[in-house]
Amino acid sequence: MTNLSNQQKGSLLAFVAVMLITPDSLFIRLSNIDTWGLLFYRGAIPCFIILIGLIFFYKSNLIKITIGMGVAGVFYAISFSITNITFIISIQNTNVANTLVMIATAPMLSAILAALFLKENPDKKTWFAIFITFLAAVYIFYDSLKLGNFLGDFFGLVTALGLAVGANIIRSVKNKDLVPAAVIGKFLVAIFALFFIDSLELKDSDILIVPLMCIMCVGIPFVLVTIAPRFITAAEVNLFFLLETIIGPIWVWLIIKEQPSIETIYGGIIIIMTIAVHSFYKLKKI
Repeated sequence: MTNLSNQQKGSLLAFVAVMLITPDSLFIRLSNIDTWGLLFYRGAIPCFIILIGLIFFYKSNLIKITIGMGVAGVFYAISFSITNITFIISIQNTNVANTLVMIATAPMLSAILAALFLKENPDKKTWFAIFITFLAAVYIFYDSLKLGNFLGDFFGLVTALGLAVGANIIRSVKNKDLVPAAVIGKFLVAIFALFFIDSLELKDSDILIVPLMCIMCVGIPFVLVTIAPRFITAAEVNLFFLLETIIGPIWVWLIIKEQPSIETIYGGIIIIMTIAVHSFYKLKKI
């Protein structure tokens, strides 16, 4: 990757990360373990694996690197852990498509936060895109109120906000490695889940599904997503999550025949098209 520009490096990292994440919602649906047990493994397994990798990579400098993250590392660990928890709660309380459509609002939320805290002010086209995606999200929320899925959609939006916050934190200290903070975030998720868990036993297909999900869809992608904002803006990183919004529900529909409501489809198309068109014009300027 040494011959690639920063834009190409960040885009490649984000693309690979999101493609690995796309089957995640399907694996969650296929697993039979309870919510808190699933959260424990999604925290503990990636935490252990990535920690081993960090020890191998940094050796004796790991403690120094971790301390050097400073306040940004603390806030990133907290936002990362909250995002991990709210994502699972959302998936288990609404349709997969609804959760992923809510997450698709992350680029616009990133742009708003970047304007407020990083002084990366969006242009008029971005503000227009923010307004359109907001209206589409409200439309989906209204539909969910009738279907009783409001809680799941709400936590999906919280997940999107967490992604936006995390990406902007990384962007604000792009010369620092915040992967150790993500590991701490995963550790916090596992500890939090222990207070509510009933059983840690994995049965039948969960013996394969849960570890595979934790490594392929959680462990590797979160390292790539943590590194990517060092090369491209937070909003650009989150734009790649549009791929998950499109591909994730397709996996679920093909395997377990879960279909989103027509309102979610319409709202999702509006959000995806708005952000896609906005991204196209933005990337043309690079």
